[in-house]
This record gives sequence, C-alpha cells and structure tokens, in this order.
Amino acid sequence: PEFKKELLAQMHERRGDHYGPELREADQVHAQRVLSEQLQHRGWTEVQLSLRRKGDAQKVAIARQLRAHTTMPLKWIAQRLKMGSWTYVANCLARKAKNE
Repeated sequence: PEFKKELLAQMHERRGDHYGPELREADQVHAQRVLSEQLQHRGWTEVQLSLRRKGDAQKVAIARQLRAHTTMPLKWIAQRLKMGSWTYVANCLARKAKNE
C-alpha cells in the first residue's frame, strides 16, 4: 500500500497528456491529502463535517482550497464536505469570490 501511494503521488506530479483510471485515482488521493491537511489545520475530524452547517465559512474555505489545488469536480467536493448539492457549493464559492 505504501508503494502504491508513492506511485500515485508521482503520477500526480508527472501527469502529461495521458488520462485514465490511474490518473483519476492519483488525483483523488491528492485531493484527499489536501482535505486531510485542511481538516488537521482546523483541528477538525471527518465527523465535524457532518455536524457543521452546509454553508459554514470554514467549509467554503476548504472547498476553495480543493478547487485551487486539485482537479476534483464540485460533486466530489460537495459529497466529501457534506455541503449538499454541487450547485450549492458553486454558489457558495461564487459568493465568496464576489465578496473579496
């Protein structure tokens, strides 16, 4: 498992023009790592994602980080952050960008 994790990390860094299931898996592993770092930074656990409101400002901040540093779709972000539908996440991100 550790060797596979290392290969996926290398694939994420050297992606090139080839797309396939391996690269999607590498992207997902990278996104999960970013999410874990964001949760750790806030002192949160996965359980707290379910306990907080869908539009929680910190959840929106995490969603922004995921959009900035990963290629994961809004549907994935909405599911992982327990934010409801992907359109709600899109609206939250747009509102945040407009207010800056």
